[in-house]
Amino acid sequence: MSYGDDENGGFAVAGSFPKGFGYGPDDTETEQPADSPEDKPRILLMGLRRSGKSSIQKVVFHKVSPNETLFLESTNKIVKDDISNSSFVQFQVWDIPGQIDFFDPTFDSDMIFGGCGALIFVIDAQDDYIEALARLQMAVTRAYKINPNIKFEVFIHKVDGLSDDNKIETQRDIHQRSTDDLAEAGMETVHLSFHLTSIYDHSIFEAFSKVVQKLIPQLPTLENLLNILISNSGIEKAFLFDVMSKIYIATDSSPVDMQCYELCCDMIDVVMDMSSIYGHNDALIGSRARDDGAFDGNSSSIIKLNTNNVLYMREVNRHLALVCILREDSFDRQGLIDYNFMCFKKAIQQVFDVRKQVASTNNSDGRAAMATSHNLLHHNGSVEGAAS
Repeated sequence: MSYGDDENGGFAVAGSFPKGFGYGPDDTETEQPADSPEDKPRILLMGLRRSGKSSIQKVVFHKVSPNETLFLESTNKIVKDDISNSSFVQFQVWDIPGQIDFFDPTFDSDMIFGGCGALIFVIDAQDDYIEALARLQMAVTRAYKINPNIKFEVFIHKVDGLSDDNKIETQRDIHQRSTDDLAEAGMETVHLSFHLTSIYDHSIFEAFSKVVQKLIPQLPTLENLLNILISNSGIEKAFLFDVMSKIYIATDSSPVDMQCYELCCDMIDVVMDMSSIYGHNDALIGSRARDDGAFDGNSSSIIKLNTNNVLYMREVNRHLALVCILREDSFDRQGLIDYNFMCFKKAIQQVFDVRKQVASTNNSDGRAAMATSHNLLHHNGSVEGAAS
């Protein structure tokens, strides 16, 4: 959908920023009709022409091969992509043309930035980025004055063509210049997050994961649940994935190793392909497997690596999956791991049940949900500890 395709020839007025993404087991089947697009969290993709904005969107959310993006035409109008049809991640991505003038009277800054959760500015690392930095400073200054709650993210893109030393130097230079520019504009309090990205590896998925996580109010609770799970199950690393986009919406508190993350992403691809062929659920027939749901209730996968590690995946619901990395000797206690997983799955269900209750009353900002979830954490921690 493009800028001019909405009813009445423009945007609907954006309300307050939503508190959640609509996560929870099979929300789309049990709740009322989905929220209108304007009610969903919004992520803006900005940057100069040919910086790679549209390619990022196609690769991450539409399973387009990176090589196919070479044939994409340059975006010449605002394109709104509703990310909710084939994924459990529920938000909008707006691709903003690089040539747009923020001070043009026809550019409604209040409308666009007012309901925005995150602004991603894409900089081509293989090109001269002086003009891009000037546009970044202009966009951040304008957006922050309208909506100080926006998360500002900078994707230093197309780094696949740079050496490791050049990547580090480019990031350092862009970070320094952009920080100085904002300081000169009196915006010292604005925080920019920087990510080195490429559509030819998993860095773009990891970067988008970190952006999406900042917009999930339940994130601290999900991280604590994962910490409890791994500490009582002998697991070394765990990710909670949205399987359709390969964005991880939460992980435990240990650092993310890119190689481990890539292995988990590859495992999801394998399971998705197998489910589309052999899945017995009606929703897994033919090409609909990737559109209507990746899993049935019995979905799981075990892959033993030649490094004496095991990749273990379990279905949380038809769009979310838990992917764990653990040592082979720890997997000897699979019964304990499965029991703790069921406790974890039940806790996830209750976290989002609380979110739904809070949303239905419409008189809380989510603190009640967090308090109840933390009580749940302590309860599940004692259960799992007893099991171990």
